[in-house]
Amino acid sequence: MENHNLENMQYKQALKRVKRIKKFYVHLLVYVLVNGFLLVGILQRSHGEFFALRNYSTAFFWGIGLLAHGLSVFMPGLVLGKDWEERKIKELMEKEKQNKWD
Repeated sequence: MENHNLENMQYKQALKRVKRIKKFYVHLLVYVLVNGFLLVGILQRSHGEFFALRNYSTAFFWGIGLLAHGLSVFMPGLVLGKDWEERKIKELMEKEKQNKWD
């Protein structure tokens, strides 16, 4: 029975991770499509100002957000450490257990 619960828990964790990866890829696709559309517009209306920085501010700042999103999905332990989430869960469970006994 414990083996089944463990497998179920692992499945749920894997499913959660797959959903996060899928959301990142959707974000990436939207980024590419929108910025591609903007680039076409810039090409059509640029009069020697194609390389002006103001033309790329959307792609630049959105790209920073996309990079942060990618890091949170593919390198979640980069900022808070590898086992931070697990340690925090245990800590909160211990606090909850102590509150029940008080």
